[in-house]
Amino acid sequence: MGDGAKAKSILIAGAGPVGLTAALELARRGFVPRIVDDGQGPAPLEESRALGINARTLTLLSAAGVTDHIVAAAQPIAHFRLRSGAKVLANVDTRRLPGRFCAIHGLAQGATERLLIEALADYGISPEWQTAVEPETIADPLKPEVTLRRLDRTTETVRPDILVGADGAHSAVRKALGAGFPGEALEAYFYLADFRYVKPVDAHFAEITLCDPGMLGRLPVSADVLRYISTLEDFESRIVHPEAIVEKTWVSQFRIHFRHVEPMAKGNVFLAGDAAHIHSPAGARGMNLGIEDACWLAWLIAEGREQEYSALRIPAVKQVLKQTYGLTRLVTMRNPLAIAARNLFAPLLLRFGPVRRQLLHSISGYDTPRPPWIDWAE
Repeated sequence: MGDGAKAKSILIAGAGPVGLTAALELARRGFVPRIVDDGQGPAPLEESRALGINARTLTLLSAAGVTDHIVAAAQPIAHFRLRSGAKVLANVDTRRLPGRFCAIHGLAQGATERLLIEALADYGISPEWQTAVEPETIADPLKPEVTLRRLDRTTETVRPDILVGADGAHSAVRKALGAGFPGEALEAYFYLADFRYVKPVDAHFAEITLCDPGMLGRLPVSADVLRYISTLEDFESRIVHPEAIVEKTWVSQFRIHFRHVEPMAKGNVFLAGDAAHIHSPAGARGMNLGIEDACWLAWLIAEGREQEYSALRIPAVKQVLKQTYGLTRLVTMRNPLAIAARNLFAPLLLRFGPVRRQLLHSISGYDTPRPPWIDWAE
């Protein structure tokens, strides 16, 4: 890649994990991207939407020097358990994954973002907060032009060589492209609550309890904070807390959507992360898939092959959406016969080595095409 390519002006909309990763991966390859976000700063530590960081993401962020900091701050999730009442249907040991990392770690999204911001600062690049991309139509995607509006209402028209939309599910960049976002939403609502305890709890496992119907999940956020997520509105009355509660740090409810845009690029405008695809949190693939998008896009830009981005990413996106849809349906089913069949056959299937290995491969994120720029064994 010549200096001319590195001189390309690149604007990234969105300074969440995906946009920050794109900026960092471009910066370490010699580019000087500009990154803007309409928020006030990184995600609050107590309102973390994404928690799981899989082995693929740790692999991808190693070259930028972020992985060691993530591993030091995160909780390794050694076991995934699936229960039906008191009966354990499955117990998957994530440490049996070959390679440097266990399949998944838990870390609040806000903490991940702060580590990425610190790494990006080493290249002299910082997000421009409270700077929004106006949702105007991009007339010529080959020569994108967008308006930036700051908190003080001043505006700036910019014409980057490359525009990256990493600005979330309600992406202004996607809307400006006129790209559709087809898909469906599940009828059921999901509810969550995070609790902080008086002292550290066992944060080295994640667990889903099937309530037949409905489910209650237990996920580690930090050494003394656990998240409970459920399809049942009265789920808090079903929680067996491991310690005395200091405070309930966050509550939320949401509906799960399965949507993706195709293609993920038009001209010199590229979509990544939630701007391009959204799905169930089952399997903790959302943020990780977006970070994978960002890394592939940065590499392709450096190689002068960015027009291949959509064709390379769409198969992986469709695969993950299909998997998360299946997992979500599996834990939210209501038909008594289907529930009985699941509870009978799930433990039997997971006794087979190939099935367990495939599940681990999926949890780790290693089931998508291996990044060609990584030259060490996973």
